[in-house]
Amino acid sequence: MKQSEMAEILGIKERSYQCYEYRERYPDVPGLVAIADFFDVSLDYLMGRSDVRERR
Repeated sequence: MKQSEMAEILGIKERSYQCYEYRERYPDVPGLVAIADFFDVSLDYLMGRSDVRERR
């Protein structure tokens, strides 16, 4: 998926999404929830706090 497509899905600018990928900035809580929902994973998995991918 292109960065521009992911940014559109999340409702942010492409440059903002690029900053997430390059670890220059981090998403806010609603942004984290949107990313977790898109990938259908738990927030703990997304943040590296769990190896369990499934949401409970």
